[in-house]
Parts: sequence; C-alpha cells; structure tokens
Amino acid sequence: MTEILLYAFMYLVAAVIAVPLANRFGLGSVLGYLIAGVVIGPLLGLVGSETETLQHFAEFGVVMMLFLVGLELEPRMLWEMRAKLLGLGGLQVGITAGLIFAAGMAFGLYWSVALTIGLIFALSSTAIVLQTLNEKGLTKTEGGRASFSVLLFQDIAVIPMLAVIPLLALPEFSQAAAHGADHHEELSLVAGLPGWGQALAVAGAIATVVLGGHYLTRPLFRIIAEAQLREIFTAAALMLVIGIAVLMSLVGLSPALGTFLAGVVLATSEFRHELESDIEPFKGLLLGLFFITVGAGINFEVLFGDFALVMGLTFGVMLLKALVLLALSFLFKIRLGDRWLFSLSLAQAGEFGFVLLSFSSQNAVLPPDLVPILSLVVALSMLLTPLLFILFEKVILPKYSESDDAREADEIGETGKVIIAGMGRFGQVVSRMLVANDIHPVVLDLSPTQVEAMRIVNIRAYYGDATRLDLLRSAGINEASLLVVAIDNPEQAIELTHQVKRYFPNVHILARAYDRGHYYRLRSAGADLITREYFEGALKLAKEALVHLGQHPFEAEQRSRRFRQFEKSTLDDLYGHWVQDHDFFSNAAYRASFIAMVQEASVKVVRDIHEGHDSSGRAWSPPPKGYVEDIASDADIPRTEEH
Repeated sequence: MTEILLYAFMYLVAAVIAVPLANRFGLGSVLGYLIAGVVIGPLLGLVGSETETLQHFAEFGVVMMLFLVGLELEPRMLWEMRAKLLGLGGLQVGITAGLIFAAGMAFGLYWSVALTIGLIFALSSTAIVLQTLNEKGLTKTEGGRASFSVLLFQDIAVIPMLAVIPLLALPEFSQAAAHGADHHEELSLVAGLPGWGQALAVAGAIATVVLGGHYLTRPLFRIIAEAQLREIFTAAALMLVIGIAVLMSLVGLSPALGTFLAGVVLATSEFRHELESDIEPFKGLLLGLFFITVGAGINFEVLFGDFALVMGLTFGVMLLKALVLLALSFLFKIRLGDRWLFSLSLAQAGEFGFVLLSFSSQNAVLPPDLVPILSLVVALSMLLTPLLFILFEKVILPKYSESDDAREADEIGETGKVIIAGMGRFGQVVSRMLVANDIHPVVLDLSPTQVEAMRIVNIRAYYGDATRLDLLRSAGINEASLLVVAIDNPEQAIELTHQVKRYFPNVHILARAYDRGHYYRLRSAGADLITREYFEGALKLAKEALVHLGQHPFEAEQRSRRFRQFEKSTLDDLYGHWVQDHDFFSNAAYRASFIAMVQEASVKVVRDIHEGHDSSGRAWSPPPKGYVEDIASDADIPRTEEH
C-alpha cells in the first residue's frame, strides 16, 4: 500500500511542477506531461517497472476522451463528415501504410514485417492531437475538423488491423513470441467461435450499445437524477463508459470506438451536459498519466545504442506522414493555414502503435529485437508533436494571418442581456435600434477596423471570434436573454447558433439568413427566430412597384402583408421536405411542393383579401400627408471590412 501511495505521489508531484511551467513557457500541457515522465523515469529513475502496467490503465483516458468527443457529435453531424471521414481518412491510412511498406521492402525487410510496420505507423495519436487542438482553440477550424476525421477513421481502422496482423505470423518468430508472451488469458466472448459466430457477436455488441444508449440510459439517468445524489450520477456515468469498454473488448473491438459510438447516441440526450461534467475530470487525469508514462517509458539505452537508426526512423516517418497529409490537403482543398495545421498535427505515430506492436510481437509477426526500436520511434514522435504545434502557432500561422487580424481577442470587461455577433450593415441597424430604446448590447466582431469604428460612436464593441465559448462567457452569455446572429459568414453563423443552443439552451437566438437554404440550416441548428436578409427589402420594393402601377396604397399594403404570411407558412411547410446538402430542385418532394406553392400564391393572396379572409390590414392606415419614406435614411456606418 505504501509503495502504491509513493508512486502516486511522485507522478502527481511531477505533473504539478512540470505542466504549469510548460504552460507558462507556451509549450502546452501535453509536452509538460511528457517532460515530467522523462524526468522521473529515464533521468532520475524514480519510476520504472510499473510504467508499462500504468500505461495500459492510463490508456482508458483515451477511451473517455472519445466518449466525450462522441457527445459533441450528433448522428446528423457525423453523417455530414462522411466524405472526409472515408475519403481523407481512408486515403491517409492507405497511402501512408503503402509507402512505409515500400520503404521497408527496399531496406530488405520481409513483406509481412514491412506491411505490419506500415499499418502501425499509419496511425496517429488521438490523445495528443485532440488534447492539443482543444487547448489551443483549434478544434473548430477547418484543419482541426479534418484532423478529427482522420483520427476517427484511424480508430476504426484498428479493428481490421487486429484481424489481419495474426495472419502475417512467421514461424521463425514463434518461439520468441511464445517465450515472451504473457500467459494470462484474456476474457473473450468470441474465442473459438467460427467466423459467422464472431460476426454475430460483434453485431450484437454494437446493437446493444446503440439501442441501449437510446432506450435504456435515459430512464436510468432520470431515476438517478431524481435521487439528487451527485456521486451516484458520477458512478453511473463511469459505469456506462467502463461497461461499454468491457463489452467491446469481449468481442474483440476497440473500446475507444465503442465509447465513441455510445457518445454519439447520447449526443441528443438531456443528460449530455451532466455526463460531460462528470467524466471530464477523470479523462483529464488519466490522459495526463498516460502522457507521463509515455515519457517515462523512453528507453535511453536503446536510443543511444542505435541513435542514428532511431532518430532517422523517427524523422523519416514524421516527414513521410507530413508530406502525405500535405498532398491530401491539396486534394481536399483545405485552406493554406489549416493545411499546415492538418499536416503537422498528424505527423506522429500514435498510442495504438504500442498496442499493435505488443500484439504483433505476441503473434510472431515482428522480430523481437525490432520491437524496442519501433516502440521508441512511436514514443519519440509523440514527444516531438507538441513542438510541431508550437512551430505552427508561432511561425506558420502568423504568415497566413492578415496583419490587422493577427491580434489576440479583446478582454471583455462588460456584460449585457443582449449580445450581437457581427457588426456589418445588418448588425449596425439592430444595434442602433436597441440603443435608441436604452438597451446596450455587447457586440463581437472579427474586424479590428470595424470594432474601432463602433467604439467611436459609443457602441460596446469588442474584437473576437463569437464562436469561441470563452469569449461568449466573458460577454455574459450565461446571463444573457438574447443573442443576435448577424455574422457575415454563413457557416460561422450556423456554427455559433449550434454552439449556443448546445451549451446555453435558455438563450433566445435571433438570426439573419442569407437565403432559403441558410434559413433552413439555421432553423435546424436551433435558431428561435430567423429573418431573411433581403426578403423584407424586396417585399417593400414590390409593394412600391404595385403602387406605381396604379394600385391603391392600402390594397398594396394588404397584399404585401398577405404575401408575407403566405410565404412564412409555405417556408415552414417546405422545411419538412428539405434535406441538408442537397440541391433544392434535385429533391423531388421539395420541387413538387415549391411549384405548387408558386401556383397557389398567384391566386391566394388576391382571393383571400376579396373573400374577406384577410385581417392583416384592418389595423393599418395610410401614412399622414407629407410623410416620405426614405430607405436610404438609415445612414449606415460603412462596412470597412467583411469577414
């Protein structure tokens, strides 16, 4: 007992000292953990034989991390990622494994050994990459999303790799594998089953996770929540994650993949936020322990014994992977700055490399003397990864940032009941109307020039990306009652709406849509009220056209209001036929409904007014004599920069 407490104390001391220092010097927490492991392991020798056992335990942090990642992804979002998930991820794994296989053959390795090494090095570190992307606020960037797609495909690809590797066994390695193997038998539900039996077991396990997560967890957590015992809810959350991991292991699947699937199923659950808050501390501690064990497991004797070989392999693998990723970024049209983030972040080998190396050794696939060298290459590449993120952040990113946008977000010292995201022409009008009614919103905008222009006229404007949750919290989103989404970028507007509805569901969201498709996507993301940017202006102009053509202003106003009501009702009806990422008129159901709507509008607006069905104009009276409406009187502050 004393020995266990002593080891725990040493790991905690190393983390408490190294991680804050690493953060202070801009190195990030991951590199801090890795350095802490190197210090207490190879350098000081305070820990040693227990490191490998602890690493297997700490890998459960990766399982928890993927569960939390799954909670952030609704099934619909996962379906939207299918192109990058299969195309980008599949090509990365296939091309990288193929090139390393070819290099191994060129250096005289047997084909099965070269292929196994190619499969192992094709994988990247989910733990390091996702943790670092999250810390640096890069998760939602194009490069961050592409990296996640590849990592998810790699985690899925581990399953067929585990199935293929035993088929590559070589007789000459069998005796060494048997001598070094752990004779402890792993529990399995599929051992000894025929192929069709294993397939049924796997399908049954996946069905249990999906159906159980959808139908059983909600009543279970509802009962536990009613007991109002926080520790029992935490216990239930851990029970769920551990239980799924065990089930996946029993049928020979990746525990990380199983918990990710469970997270996706629970992404729409009302208990999702509670699950996140309960699992997050355990995930953080276990991931930190995992990184420390990686650093502590670096074997300096092997490193200095074959220094040139180890370093050559390490840099060779990382360079090859980075070049493959860079080529794929061109193919998939990833933007310049994000292209480098994508290429550098995934250039390392991953934690599943340790698993596959051990598995390959036990199944007589790799020569025993090669395994320590390959393990060291995996560990060193992971150790170097935080340095690549620093290279991207300090050297590459500034070159692709516009000079006036390359500044940190403002510190927001005020909060408000209303937050306006975006201060273009649309946001300006909303802001001025609110200020005229003694309501002072907090404004966020990504143009420094625009922010300074707003401050000149005493509007509380701040530079920053409104999709960042930390900035929204600083602006008072927790207490705000209203968010106005007036961002010029349609994709950012949808992302912001989705984020706020996910984390702050009580905030009422008013959003500006560019067109009908954007309207539907904002509605799907959770916006409470949406106005189409050009609809009201176009409708007003059409009404003036009717007056100019001889229609009485009163009747023109009636028809305008009736058309607005009809358009709103049909907009809602057509939403039922809308399918995201599909062209409107390639959708047969939508096309037919739209044609019917156009035909109905040509008679309904006039007919309903004449038959007395319209009451929209009863409270309307013509403007007083001499009143002149001037659309141009808004006197917008010119938009100096779009974003």
